[in-house]
Amino acid sequence: MFNLIRKLCRPLSVSGREETIAGVIAEEIAPYADAVSLDAMGNLTAFKAGSAPDGERKKIMFAAHMDEIGFMVSFIEENGFVRFQTLGGINFASAAFTRVVFEDGTRGVLVPETGVGAGDFRQEKFVIDIGAKNRREAERKVAVGDTFAVESDVIRLSGRRIAGRPLDDRVGCAVLVEAAKRMAESGKVPRNDIYFCFTVQEEVGCRGSKTAAYTVQPDIGIAMDVTATGDTVGAKPMAVSLGGGAAVKIKDSSVVCDREVVKMMKDLCEAQGIRYQTEVLAAGGTDTSSMQAAASGARAGCISIPCRYIHSSVETVDLDDVEACVRLTQAIALQ
Repeated sequence: MFNLIRKLCRPLSVSGREETIAGVIAEEIAPYADAVSLDAMGNLTAFKAGSAPDGERKKIMFAAHMDEIGFMVSFIEENGFVRFQTLGGINFASAAFTRVVFEDGTRGVLVPETGVGAGDFRQEKFVIDIGAKNRREAERKVAVGDTFAVESDVIRLSGRRIAGRPLDDRVGCAVLVEAAKRMAESGKVPRNDIYFCFTVQEEVGCRGSKTAAYTVQPDIGIAMDVTATGDTVGAKPMAVSLGGGAAVKIKDSSVVCDREVVKMMKDLCEAQGIRYQTEVLAAGGTDTSSMQAAASGARAGCISIPCRYIHSSVETVDLDDVEACVRLTQAIALQ
């Protein structure tokens, strides 16, 4: 799993520019699907047909978002410094003084204006220094509309824990790819039609999942995303911890999950010895809400991967939790 996660974290694919990571995921999951397709927005869907007779099959949709938070060039100063707009929620205390990389491989550093202290870290107070001496030189490297992000990297920590970016939500994509692989290798055919969807533009408003869910119109929609934990120094009380297992979401600020779906996931965990915990998230949302409300609606839930330091360069997860999420995904698909 570590190697797969690391492979999926390498491509630069900020919101609205997910083509590169979509290609990597398509190559990884194609051997385990009956069909792989892209829609007009760029959502990637791997379909596995169920074996139950027509009229008895349900449509189960899993959704993990491919995009990462990042930036877009908005202006180039006469002195060669680059101004930008954000794509997704950026924590500038974390992003300050980091290396960034553009789509074409151009590198730079994200720095605050001279004299700006940590108490005034706002987007408009930051620039990108790509080493250009002036605007003309900078424009040979970058243009308005180009996207970029903090450089990606994933490392091993002690035990089964790993850290880096963008684990949100490439680790969720890795879970779906691995679940599809194990399901195929087991030789078991699901009774229901299974849609593994890798969505776009989640970080800027869960946009891709709206169209993907409208197309699929699932009976059951399960998002796969990271969630915060309550086990770090000074964290707000929360009943999710690293190493505690897959987190079964009950609610966040965008959705109240379907009670029967929550019960189904808990029952599967208990029956198959999958370690799990329950999640009530005070703020934040996922593709769960889009699937729940698309077309005529769906029974929706979410499997959350506990993650420390979300939207930073050192997002941290436990591979045992990731394994629990893979097992739960497979259990839902094969029920």
